[in-house]
Amino acid sequence: MPLFNKKSAKISNPSPPMTKDPHNQHHQQLGHHHYDNNNYYNGKNPPTEMPTAPHIDDLSGNGNVTKPTLVFNCQLAHGSPTGFITGFASVKELYQKISECYDFSMDEILFCTLNSHKVDMSNLLGGQIGLNDFIFAHKKGRPKEVEIVKSEDALGLTITDNGAGYAFIKRIKSGSVIDRIPHIQVGDHIEKLDGVNVVGKRHYEVARMLKDIPTGSTFTIRLVEPMKSGFQGIAPRNKGGAKQTKQGYGSGKETLRFKSNGNAAIEDEHDDATQCGIDAINSLLDSFMGINDTELATQIWDLGSNKTNSMDFAEAIDASDLEAFGFTDDFIIELWGAVTDARQGRHKR
Repeated sequence: MPLFNKKSAKISNPSPPMTKDPHNQHHQQLGHHHYDNNNYYNGKNPPTEMPTAPHIDDLSGNGNVTKPTLVFNCQLAHGSPTGFITGFASVKELYQKISECYDFSMDEILFCTLNSHKVDMSNLLGGQIGLNDFIFAHKKGRPKEVEIVKSEDALGLTITDNGAGYAFIKRIKSGSVIDRIPHIQVGDHIEKLDGVNVVGKRHYEVARMLKDIPTGSTFTIRLVEPMKSGFQGIAPRNKGGAKQTKQGYGSGKETLRFKSNGNAAIEDEHDDATQCGIDAINSLLDSFMGINDTELATQIWDLGSNKTNSMDFAEAIDASDLEAFGFTDDFIIELWGAVTDARQGRHKR
């Protein structure tokens, strides 16, 4: 008899929020030597008045999706003037605003990083943005096709997505099958697998497709790398495995957080125990599913943070859209352990 009396998994795909490795670094380098510091705003002069305090307005007047009246600075990661981006309530809307500001198709954006123009997965934009963060948009670069022999059960990839239909490589495990292929890099967008287009699929779907490829077989992966410029193209490969020290948790500073219902809200950053729990849950997602999604981990934490036992936690997951993931009883026990350990201070950052 199973430990939890769960309903059967739904067929429809859930839409867990995107990932980010939150941090509080302020942008101190607006004058990067390879950037033009001339500002513009959708081809016009920048606004003369900037908001002095964060707040939320209902632009529709009837209780529909709310959009923050905040202004964020943005550049293209390979170099551009600084643009001003405002009036978005989701990652897709943010990408749309950036594409309008710089006059190109939204489909050209692979992902965004915060406060760094580099392909830096520790500064990846996911489900929230600090109110002082500087956004760098990474556009599509050159495509490439690589033939891979799946000589081991695990390829050594951790996959995430940009919340707008593009799955890409967040981490490459040292010594793995993929690590031995120099043409595959962190930040590469996975576009096709054996000719099958995977654009529009979530990271967990792409991870499942890769896992289902039989060991010993050969397959072809089509990738699109982020556009590079200058010395970025000759930097050492970053496997994304080194742990980064993040500062500022529990500082009370605020972030703009995207909600799964399409709204956005300004919230305080997580305290240390909460962040430890979210990090531990995300580590389990990486180990069990080969995906990295901080917002999904946050959603799981929120479901368990006020529960008193594993049964209530399992029922909360079963009653949410996370049911479609089909988490096993053993995995739910692991998740519950991460929640309780963090609440009792057994996780250290």
